[in-house]
Amino acid sequence: MSENGPSDAAIYARVSTSDQDVSRQLDEAHEHLERLGVKDIEEYPEIVSGAADTDTREVYNRLLNDVKTGQFDLVVVHEISRLSRLGPTEIHEFIQHCLEHDTGVEALDVGLKIHVDDGELQQTIYSMVARLMGDLAQIEHQQKLQRIRSGVRAAQSAGKWTGRPPAGFTVEDGYLRVDPVEFLHVREALARVDRGESFATVADDTGIAESTLRSLHQDRRDLYLGGKAEDDRVDEALTDVRPLEDVRAEDPDFEELRERVERLEEATDIDNR
Repeated sequence: MSENGPSDAAIYARVSTSDQDVSRQLDEAHEHLERLGVKDIEEYPEIVSGAADTDTREVYNRLLNDVKTGQFDLVVVHEISRLSRLGPTEIHEFIQHCLEHDTGVEALDVGLKIHVDDGELQQTIYSMVARLMGDLAQIEHQQKLQRIRSGVRAAQSAGKWTGRPPAGFTVEDGYLRVDPVEFLHVREALARVDRGESFATVADDTGIAESTLRSLHQDRRDLYLGGKAEDDRVDEALTDVRPLEDVRAEDPDFEELRERVERLEEATDIDNR
C-alpha cells in the first residue's frame, strides 16, 4: 500500500442465479475505489447459489489465491452477505486470510473498513462486527425467502401458476392455460415414444429436444398421454382440450392425433407465427 492509500484493489461480487446481474455491485464498488484514488482494479464476479459446494466457487477461490500472492492492498465487496454463503464464520475466515497477507477489506453496505495498518485490537473488533453483520444478513435472507415462499403459497392457493409452465401450456393473467397446438404436438411425440420409437428418431421428426422428451416421458407421461393431472390447476387447464383419448392404450390412433394437430395448425395459422 502506498502512503496515499491502496494502489491495487479487487472487487468481489456475487449473485445466486444467472437471471441476476452483478453490474450494480461492481459499478458502486468502482465508484468507491475511484474516490480513494485506486487505479488498478480487478473484478471477481461470480454466479453461485448459497447451496453450492465450496469447490464450485471458482472465482472466490481464485480471489483467495490472488490475495495470498500479495496482488492487492484492498478487497471491496458491495454487501457483507456476499462473503457469507456458508455462514458468518466464512466472513471471519476471509478477513483473517486477507489481513495475514497484508490486504484490507471493505464492505460498502455497512461501512465496514478493516485495514492492515489498523491496530490488532481494532482489527479484532471490526472482525467481530463483520461476523455479526454476517449473522444479520443471513437472518434477513432467510426472512426474505420465507416471505417469497408465503407469497407463492398464497398465489397457488388462489389457483395461480407461479413457476415455469409445462410444455404445451402458457400462463395468462397468472393462470395456466393450454396451448392446444403445442400440447397435442408434445402428446403425439410422447405417444410415438411410448409405442417403441426411439427418443432420437422422434426428436428429429418433431423438433422437440431429446432431453425434453425423456424428461416429459419419465415425469409427466400420464399428463400428456392420459390427460390426468394431480395438480388441480393443470387439470383445470386441460378442459380446453378435452375430451382426450387415453393414448397409453395398446393401439393408439396416431393418425387421429396427427389430424387433430394439423387441424389446429390450420386454424391458428401456426406456420405464419
